[in-house]
Amino acid sequence: MPHLRGMEEAAAAAAGGAATVRGKLRINLDPVFSRIILGKRLDEFMDAHPELELEFIARDHLGDLVMDGFDLALRFGEPRSSSLIARKLLDTAVVTVAAPSYLARRGRPAEPQELSRGVHSCLEFRNPETGKPYPWEFHRKRKKLVVETNGRLTVNDPSALLNACLAGSGIAQMLLLAAEDLIREGRLVNLFPDWQDERFPLYSYHPSRHHTPAKTRAFLDFIVALTSTGS
Repeated sequence: MPHLRGMEEAAAAAAGGAATVRGKLRINLDPVFSRIILGKRLDEFMDAHPELELEFIARDHLGDLVMDGFDLALRFGEPRSSSLIARKLLDTAVVTVAAPSYLARRGRPAEPQELSRGVHSCLEFRNPETGKPYPWEFHRKRKKLVVETNGRLTVNDPSALLNACLAGSGIAQMLLLAAEDLIREGRLVNLFPDWQDERFPLYSYHPSRHHTPAKTRAFLDFIVALTSTGS
């Protein structure tokens, strides 16, 4: 498959298509990022490149990009050592949020340590790498707290986490990039704004080749512009 892709790109370049944004771009997409990218801005990008076809496959792991037939991947988290070209696109904060309906019913915690006392319901999110829930960390400058939450509901789908939080089922930790519009609209409340110095990076990955296809370069430029206000 890698050899076939290389031959296709060489043929496109010989035909004068090296600078033309065309063809299919198959993207391994982090599920957290899917709801951020799908929207009006994507429609504008597609309108600007009428010969380009996009295919998004939401996965909770990177896998083998080449053997799985992907041109590009967008993943949150630090990269592992590999032959792929990794490019850091942004850092986003991790925030602790709850719906106003939950706070009206259970009260607002004054400090992160309250989440370990059994008074509040915390929604856990499973780390696909370990199979266990992510630890609840709180960072403020050089200070770091790790709080044992022992939540009763664990999910592995970002949409399920978000929907449960919006429904008032509990408190959740999520990326600011995914939550900031909901916080601004008042649908979620940022509980500990003084404890959000933890950063989570977004990386793009694509196979190591001598020439990055125009379709890949164009899409990466679009992602950088899309996320430039959310870092």
